[in-house]
Amino acid sequence: MAASIDPIHQFELKPLVSLGHIGNQEIAFTQSALYMFAAVGVIAFITIVATAGRSVVPGRMQALAEVFYEFIADTLHQATGDKEQRFLPLVFSLFMFVLVLNLFGMIPYAFAVTSHLIITFGLAFLVISTVVIYGVMKHGSHFLGLFIPAGVPKPLLLIMVPIEIVSFISRPISLSVRLFANILAGHIALKIFAFFVAQLLLAGAWSILSPLPLFLTIALTALEFLVAALQAYVFATLTAVYLADALHPGH
Repeated sequence: MAASIDPIHQFELKPLVSLGHIGNQEIAFTQSALYMFAAVGVIAFITIVATAGRSVVPGRMQALAEVFYEFIADTLHQATGDKEQRFLPLVFSLFMFVLVLNLFGMIPYAFAVTSHLIITFGLAFLVISTVVIYGVMKHGSHFLGLFIPAGVPKPLLLIMVPIEIVSFISRPISLSVRLFANILAGHIALKIFAFFVAQLLLAGAWSILSPLPLFLTIALTALEFLVAALQAYVFATLTAVYLADALHPGH
């Protein structure tokens, strides 16, 4: 009974298959990893089915895939101005991965993978690592111009450069915490309101005011579906903005 009351219990990792130990630390295949593999499988299935029978007049699956593709391609182009769209596979993959995981988390009794900070930070670290590695490989030492604001007097650089460095380092933190916090808070709120509804039904207190928690739960569920899609879009948009620094450092 305590598990149904505790809103944090739903975020607990559960080992499915033990893969051994490193010292005293168990290495296990958890439900989080299972959901991530499932997300990759769903995305692969949708893209394979959508592109298997390409036609001038697209079917439903092809039209859906094209809408997502064009949407992310336009978002990336607006952020980077890159006509070659070299980062499109990365941004599109991250958007679909986060979106599917967020939607998985909305299934009753399912696990919300993106409610774990280590997952969102791993995705954010991938983005920032791509920015740094590509920026250095493409521009060499000129990439350091990212930390030197244009037109700033030299005496102020002693202040501005450290600020720019701290701002750059904080990007993966803000990118990961934003996604993690929104999903975590939303699922906690859903759990609490759902518990109120169940308690009212069990107590037989179904009066005029009793349906209020139920209506709030329905409204909150609809809002969480919107948040699930919006957070995937925000993650992809900020990824595109950060990748623009790899293409145009110091611009």
